[in-house]
Amino acid sequence: MRDLSWPAKVYLLAVIVMAGALFGNSLATRGELVAVESLGILLVLALLFLVCESMPTLLNVEQFAVSVSFSAALAAIVLIGQEGAALVGLTAMLSVRPGLPLIKRLFNGSQFAICGYAAGSVYEVLGGVSGVPKVNAFDALIGPYAAATAVFVPLNIVLTLTMIRLATRVGKVEMPIRGFAQFLLTYLGYGTFGLLVAGLWATIASISAVLVLLPLFVARWAFGQYYAQQRSYDATIAALCQAVETKDYYTRGHCTRVSLASTMIAQEIGMGVERLRAIRYAGMLHDVGKLGVPTKVLQKEGALTEEEFAAIQLHPMRGLEIVRGIDFLDEAFAGIMHHHERHDGKGYPMGLAGSEIPEFARVIAVADAFDSMTSDRSYRGARPVEVAVRELERGAGTQFDPVMVAAFIRALEQEPWQPPRRVDPPPPDAKRIKDHDDPTMPIEVVTGQ
Repeated sequence: MRDLSWPAKVYLLAVIVMAGALFGNSLATRGELVAVESLGILLVLALLFLVCESMPTLLNVEQFAVSVSFSAALAAIVLIGQEGAALVGLTAMLSVRPGLPLIKRLFNGSQFAICGYAAGSVYEVLGGVSGVPKVNAFDALIGPYAAATAVFVPLNIVLTLTMIRLATRVGKVEMPIRGFAQFLLTYLGYGTFGLLVAGLWATIASISAVLVLLPLFVARWAFGQYYAQQRSYDATIAALCQAVETKDYYTRGHCTRVSLASTMIAQEIGMGVERLRAIRYAGMLHDVGKLGVPTKVLQKEGALTEEEFAAIQLHPMRGLEIVRGIDFLDEAFAGIMHHHERHDGKGYPMGLAGSEIPEFARVIAVADAFDSMTSDRSYRGARPVEVAVRELERGAGTQFDPVMVAAFIRALEQEPWQPPRRVDPPPPDAKRIKDHDDPTMPIEVVTGQ
């Protein structure tokens, strides 16, 4: 508890108090939470919920996981009522998942209880009748149940992600649910298992919970496969970035920072979730083509020959050649290929100008130059953020797309940039060498050599 930030502590307490207040109100108005004849149903659904909750799918945020246990709580809305759904959700506190601290148990149980009450209220308002359904009356439950699911699932996600944001300070893009629309639709689809349990209960009673376990575990496996795939994607990108950055000590972390800055711009101009993921990858891999450039050229002091400069100019195309077989990169290819184009058409490798330059490339160009200026180099220390911003503004309309520059400045006002750690200062006699990313240190080319 003491490791949580104050906003997270306040939020946690509010969720727990709200759940307690809802249970208290039910006791005060009804005199009981669940009728005695419903206790058997409650026990079976609680066990089903507990089994699923104890074996969740781990996601990309540390110690965060999802499960399809909520289907049991939704079934309780139909079979018992909102109080039953809340009690089933409250059993999350008893999860046997190893290493789950008490504070998380309290939060999980409380937020599931709140979701059960909210969804159950919607179910009742829309005419849903609680109790074991009759076969000939089952059709009338579908509409209210669908509405209850549409309340339970988003509310569950919002309550949980809010806690994650407050407790871990995870940024919007780093949330585990990158394809949010796809995740939400999938999660809503798994809610139909609750209706299946309720429907089967009318004919085979408690055995229905056992029968539905198999598809629930198939659903859990599907969740795990999706996020395992995402982790493998990230590991692939990280490995390529590490290979690039071994060529120059001073550029370590550059790919990650360009990815972050690119994402900030993309969010500011309103890119969708899938494009945000793609531009994050593009930022990470924008310089992967350096693997095809001789190290002696990248680290050469002083001016370059025309042949050496041509090798530098080819690195975006070499980057595309390296990653073209990675099909999940999607639109990221355009960012990798064209991030050194200039708004005035004087860039490379194709001399595109203005709107001819792909949007991803225009975003990365700003992020790339900004990080280069605010990072240490062998020939100079990092420039202050304010100086780098002024340089971006000076280059807006010539080197950079002014729309992207303005978007990045707005993003920096909302989320101040954290410069990278300082590296050892260069010796007094260090020579000025070329830096193809830094607009204040243009490459010098010697002709005729």
